[in-house]
Amino acid sequence: MAGGYDNRDGYIWMDGKMVDWREANVHILTHAMHYASSVFEGERAYNGKIFKSREHSERLKRSAEMIDFEIPYTIDQIEAAKAEVLAASGLQDAYVRAVAWRGVGEDMGVASARNPVRLAIAAWEWGAYYGDAKMKGAKLDISKWKRPSPETIPSHAKAAGLYMICTMSKHAAEAKGCSDAMMYDYRGYVAEATGANIFFVKDGEVHTPTP
Repeated sequence: MAGGYDNRDGYIWMDGKMVDWREANVHILTHAMHYASSVFEGERAYNGKIFKSREHSERLKRSAEMIDFEIPYTIDQIEAAKAEVLAASGLQDAYVRAVAWRGVGEDMGVASARNPVRLAIAAWEWGAYYGDAKMKGAKLDISKWKRPSPETIPSHAKAAGLYMICTMSKHAAEAKGCSDAMMYDYRGYVAEATGANIFFVKDGEVHTPTP
């Protein structure tokens, strides 16, 4: 699969049916585009099986609830849709993206309770996240932005709005020749990279920061 993500062959599951990849579009006044009312999961499939698939689907549902909307599909339905997408892709090793959002509807202000909640799932071939750095080592910048306090935003949700400072941090890191940026939390402790967890080996044991 090559080219821009809007111009590829294949299919995307969208609101209960498979649609042509190029036709999987939303209206410009979609609420999520203006107010970040969106949650997602990034999953990897190996040998035709999605790693921790059900746990990802469960977190997707929880994330939506944290930002005050309900995905109109059960865990089992989401799992079946992901399996359908993976089969349609013809890939054994793939990246799977499930995304749910508040769509276009009667509301266009901050409040959006009357707008429908939508769900889409796509799969594509995607190599190592850091490319050659996977084997050579990733060089990290230190982000000037910190992960937010849980008192300021639903920080445990995997929500689109939480990634704005990640995008800014990664752009700054790449401009310095780094692979990514390491982010501290609001207390000043190591938290994560912009789109990946951080692990440390200490005294022969693997550790990762507590969220």
